[in-house]
Amino acid sequence: MTLSKGHKTDDFYTPEEDLRALAAHAGADEGLPNVLILGDSISIGYTPLVAERLEGRANVSRPAVNCGDTRQGLRMLEHWLGDTRWDVIHFNWGLHDIAYRHPEAKVYGNRDKVNGTLSVTPEQYALNLEALVQELKKTGATLIWASTTLVPEGEAGRFVGDDVKYNAIAAEIMKRHGIEINDLHALSSDFPASLFDGPGDVHFTKAGSNKLAEQVTEALRSALNP
Repeated sequence: MTLSKGHKTDDFYTPEEDLRALAAHAGADEGLPNVLILGDSISIGYTPLVAERLEGRANVSRPAVNCGDTRQGLRMLEHWLGDTRWDVIHFNWGLHDIAYRHPEAKVYGNRDKVNGTLSVTPEQYALNLEALVQELKKTGATLIWASTTLVPEGEAGRFVGDDVKYNAIAAEIMKRHGIEINDLHALSSDFPASLFDGPGDVHFTKAGSNKLAEQVTEALRSALNP
């Protein structure tokens, strides 16, 4: 797995286990197609597992940071794309967009859905995601949208159901542009509690990330073998 260069500073919370996954990488094979994965810590968790499954078939890369919300995506996309010719780009923004934050909140990421402010409104999310898709299409890569994974009951900074609302906004945009949707929300919605890091936590155990990686790998294989 190769890591495309990104900011050293990461303002978006990423579990320690996933941060370790960012550090493991190997050189790219110039004879193989290039796959870029864009997303938050959920994607950080499954990227190395996808890279293992596609070893010898594709160079799997991602920015060496959490891609955060759509505002961060707009700020950094050009940098993350770099000068590589991407064959397939698998992307998601959502969990950080629907987060409510308050500067005095003690929960990691300053999450607080009672006193906090919504990071990105549904209306702005639609505008931001549309702009991101327009830029991604310019790469000529095959694009795959990953729907945002489940927000479980008891999450401190996100309301259950906002994941569904924002996924519906994204689905309309992807449909309009003819972009395939990899429905990780449906997959994660069927996960037992044991595959989440803990009650009310949007993050997954290694076993949960493995389940996500299986579906991501299949989507990428299909795109690489049209």
